[in-house]
Amino acid sequence: MLDALTSATGVAALLLAAWCGWAAYRDQPTKDWHFIGMAVVTLLTLVQLVVGIVQLARGEEPEQGTVIFVAYLLGAFACVPAAGFMSLAERTRWGSVTVAASGVVLAVLEVRLYDIWKG
Repeated sequence: MLDALTSATGVAALLLAAWCGWAAYRDQPTKDWHFIGMAVVTLLTLVQLVVGIVQLARGEEPEQGTVIFVAYLLGAFACVPAAGFMSLAERTRWGSVTVAASGVVLAVLEVRLYDIWKG
């Protein structure tokens, strides 16, 4: 898997978490700009999902198993959009907290994806 893409996705997720965490600290819900940030992070995870599937199709194998690797790829892809939909339902500061938490979770998933691929 591409180390640069994994690192970029993890950093973008942490930046999104800090940004939404700052909004929650200021008692603000998620706004349109936050959703643009979520879209950027989701696009990075989509690219990562496609790259991971292409590498598996080319015969490359993750060190810790294909099934767990694909499960983590799908979880990473779904993490931020799910939190975005939840933040639409909760139009208070807690919506921002939800997105901030998803950014931290995504960063941890990226570290785990790197471990699964490299062993």
